[in-house]
Amino acid sequence: MADVGRLWKVKEGEVLIEIGQTLAAMPIVISGAIRILRDDEDGNELFLYYLNNGDVCAMSMTCCIQKKVSEIRAIAETDSEIWMVPLQLMDEWMKKYASWRGYVLNSYNHRFEELLDAINSVAFMRMDERLMKYLLDKKQNSGSYIIEQTHQEIARALNTSRVVISRLLKQLERDEKIEMHRNRIEIL
Repeated sequence: MADVGRLWKVKEGEVLIEIGQTLAAMPIVISGAIRILRDDEDGNELFLYYLNNGDVCAMSMTCCIQKKVSEIRAIAETDSEIWMVPLQLMDEWMKKYASWRGYVLNSYNHRFEELLDAINSVAFMRMDERLMKYLLDKKQNSGSYIIEQTHQEIARALNTSRVVISRLLKQLERDEKIEMHRNRIEIL
């Protein structure tokens, strides 16, 4: 892996994978956090999951193996280092190395559980619960109690309106779960 891969350093906010893009290599997160999103037919983004140290995107693996275009967008949540593994070796390694096969299957399983969690969140959680979960997920992935996002950015991520998010954030502040500042939220 060390001989055939290459290091890719990405800055916070940089797009690693775009919807419709063909992948020539599979990205493995060495450090940092990557946000995985999908668009609906109206162009609204739906947050799926985060990738952290040692993680690989199951949807990217599927695209690589099946030689399909990407159906997800991957954006660096923080400055990150990514190890790019050449596409042509993935299949060979699956057959040759039990450790690689186990890594890939465990990654699929973990991402599947996260997708189920995302579906459960949308289907069964109230928007205030989804918002708090979103903020806590952001905290966990950034390592900071400070979330630097506008209400509009949060609304886009949760596929709702800015007005709804503003109202719910005010309620969370009244409940002393957060403290709001200009373009940032502190989780208490």
